Formats: sequence, C-alpha cells, structure tokens
Amino acid sequence: MSTSDERVLDNPARAALTGPHAHFAERRGRVLRYPVDVSPWLALPDEPDADDWADVAAFSSAGDEIALFGCREQVPDDWEITFDIDGVQMVDDGLVTAPDPEAILLGLADVPEMLDLVARTRPGPFLPRTVELGTYLGIRRNGVLVAMAGERLHPPGWTEISAVCTDPAARGEGLASRLVLAVAHGIRERGETPFLHTGAGNTSAIRLYESLGFRLRRTTEFLAARAPEHLTQTQSAGVS
Repeated sequence: MSTSDERVLDNPARAALTGPHAHFAERRGRVLRYPVDVSPWLALPDEPDADDWADVAAFSSAGDEIALFGCREQVPDDWEITFDIDGVQMVDDGLVTAPDPEAILLGLADVPEMLDLVARTRPGPFLPRTVELGTYLGIRRNGVLVAMAGERLHPPGWTEISAVCTDPAARGEGLASRLVLAVAHGIRERGETPFLHTGAGNTSAIRLYESLGFRLRRTTEFLAARAPEHLTQTQSAGVS
C-alpha cells in the first residue's frame, strides 16, 4: 500500500527531473527534458504558456516529432499531433514483492541485446542510455536475453517500472510478472513506491498488473507532436 504523496505523479517527468533525476535534466526556460539518448520525455510546467511551448519547439529541429506526456488539452492549436494514445497510470496497492533467483542485473554491456529485445516486443521507449535511469533486471535462456524489466521515471518517493517485455518464444512462463515483482522489491527496499504506465487499450496487461497488486490511479495520454515551423530552432540552441 502506498504511503508516498501521489500528487507528484500528476506530472511525473517534471517531478523526476526536478528531483532524483535532476542530474539528467536539460533545461530551456521552464521546460526540462532528458538527454535524447536517455528518454524521449519532455517535462512542461503544470500550466504551460506560449513561451513554454516556444521552448519546447526550440528543443527540436524543423519537422521533428516531440514526445509529450499527459497534456493533450494544452497542446496549442497550431501544433500537429502525430501520435495520440490513451494510457493509464497504476500504483502499488499491495504488491507481494520478491527477488527472483533467475534474474540478472543488466548494464551498459547488455544494451545491444536489450535494444534488440525491445525492437521485437515494443514495450515502449527504450534508448541506448535508458539503462542509466535505474536498475534493470533480465532473464536469459541458453545465454539469450528473453525477458526484462527496469526502472524509468523517478519522482520523489516513487519509481516507475518500465520496459517490461518478454520474447514471444518465452511467453506463458510468467517471466514478466516475476521481473516486475523483483524490480518492485528493489524499489520497496529503498523505501520507495512502485508505479507504472501502460496503454489504456492493453487490457491484458492491466489485468495482469491488477492481479499483482497495482491499482488504477488515473488515466493519461501519450502524445507526439510537431511544432509549427516558425518556432523550431536547432536542437542544441539554448540547452543548458
């Protein structure tokens, strides 16, 4: 059962980049982002204004898509929304966590295999340096990485479980559940609370997470948008 303040989860990327993940933050005005090889998410203020959206645009080159999180109603009318999917946010509500004897710690040397597994299973964004965001665990069979899960956003008191995926040939063995509970165990050991996101249409995953002890906290949106050309600048302009 969660004892952490859930309000920080209303804008989790911003809470992470102004908190435990501040060392990753690149800033332009009030807008923050992760390095582009770590995570695609930008973090806007709770109530972004026109200057903030201009700063979002300045993080991209003309024609680039920009990944946004949970701000569908705030995207300016002259921006083109190129990707839009409903999502859900779920929080620990009684997980029975445990380490897994078969799970191994994954690191930078494992990134090529992790990227290959992600390409085959499409659990969501995972980039060459995403592994730096937290602990990633995997299971190998005959030396081949067949399942993994790890940590992504890190708002104060919380850690997001992400990149949960299993090779199609190894599905049906409960590997994803085992790894989620193992990652959650490490989060709990630090005195933090696990949470996660998934697509609202991914009903099988939602049922699985509910069976493990997560509860639905809120709905959200995963977006990508393209800024109007007059706002875009070179990607590096003004980044600090």
